[in-house]
Amino acid sequence: MHPFHKVYIALGSNKGDRMKHLQDAIDLVFKTVGNIQIISRIYNTKATGFEGDDFLNCCSIVETTLSAEDTMKALLAIETELGRVRTNASGYESRTIDLDILLYDDLVMDSKLLRVPHLKMRERRFVLQPLSDIAGAVKHPTLKKTVSELLEVCPDMNDVEPFHIWLKNPSKQFNFSDHNYIAIEGNIGAGKTSLATMIANDFNAKLILERFADNPFLPKFYDEPQRYAFTLEMSFLADRYQQISDDLSQLDLFKDFIVSDYDIYKSLIFSKITLPEDEFKLYRKLFYLMYKDIAKPDLYIYLYQNTARLQENIKKRGRDYEQNIENDYLDKINSGYLEFLKNQTELKVKIIDVSEKDFVGNREDYLWVLGEIANI
Repeated sequence: MHPFHKVYIALGSNKGDRMKHLQDAIDLVFKTVGNIQIISRIYNTKATGFEGDDFLNCCSIVETTLSAEDTMKALLAIETELGRVRTNASGYESRTIDLDILLYDDLVMDSKLLRVPHLKMRERRFVLQPLSDIAGAVKHPTLKKTVSELLEVCPDMNDVEPFHIWLKNPSKQFNFSDHNYIAIEGNIGAGKTSLATMIANDFNAKLILERFADNPFLPKFYDEPQRYAFTLEMSFLADRYQQISDDLSQLDLFKDFIVSDYDIYKSLIFSKITLPEDEFKLYRKLFYLMYKDIAKPDLYIYLYQNTARLQENIKKRGRDYEQNIENDYLDKINSGYLEFLKNQTELKVKIIDVSEKDFVGNREDYLWVLGEIANI
């Protein structure tokens, strides 16, 4: 997965339906750039540097995987889509929408397309006031002063008047915090860890990731499956039981819900495939002794991908011990999950076919998956 970056964006409009332009811009930033963490209140300000109607101005903090220049390109595309036409080289003119990158992490750069930190942000009260509302403690990477400190010494004495309407954060359309515990499941290479991590990051969830990388029996199993299958499945069961029990019992007052990249029932699905009949019967008895005491997710998401796509993903992530996994094994795992889900009556289940989606590399696909989860 690509790293997340924090970008601080200024928005302004003084032409036409100003509120609509700002809301449309926020919606498009969410759609094409990244998750909207917070939006400041809106301020009404006089036009600066030219004669024109009053501006509505605000700022937003956005998390994105885009580079600084790609973020700027996306913002320019949004301006064009919302009808901005640049006719004045100085930039001082009325506009339907104006989008500026003020800060991008603590990056300092000066290119033909973009200069960050924004050169004139410290001179503009209509920028510093809304930015201070949401990021007052953030330090300017070259001036070494916080945004609040820059506001105190800002030479711009023009009034910035609070506006009576607030913008809506488009991320609130996804009602994940209505759930206590969401489990995301799928076959090997389906993308469950990536999706769980992205949701946890974007929607303030406590993240539980399976500790498969710490299991010393996993590479041995792929080399000698008959010899190590029972040992592997028992070690996974014990670790999953302990992890889920511990993490679900520890409340995190600063998180809205819990999301995990597995449900403990996968232990039974995999063991039925890997173990001979007599060992599976013993394993099943032990499993149900533990399973009855485990908290169940109130939403169970199964990411389905066809076998060809799974193999592509497995090859791409490059774990040596996975490179010889056969199609038949993946087919059996898919069948095991689907059989379990078909007969499931206790859990709220959503099966999402992501065979033709790239929700890690394509934000539109990611938002589509979020919409499928939310529309249950």
